[in-house]
Amino acid sequence: MKTKRKTFDCVAMKRAGAFRVYRRLKGMTLEEKVAFWQKRSESFQRERTGVRQRPVRSRRTSQSIIVFRLRKR
Repeated sequence: MKTKRKTFDCVAMKRAGAFRVYRRLKGMTLEEKVAFWQKRSESFQRERTGVRQRPVRSRRTSQSIIVFRLRKR
């Protein structure tokens, strides 16, 4: 049985991301870290509630075609 060669290493990606966060927070006080995470959380929430893609079935044809329409939430 042949083994496949990995093209993506999830663990390495996770560790690299954690190391980037560690370097960024390394010299901060507790208050600075809390402010950093609050700002990042707010940014993520704005991005998450922004424009999304939602699949919509087209009713104009007899075929089942999926059309993507941008929707604000």
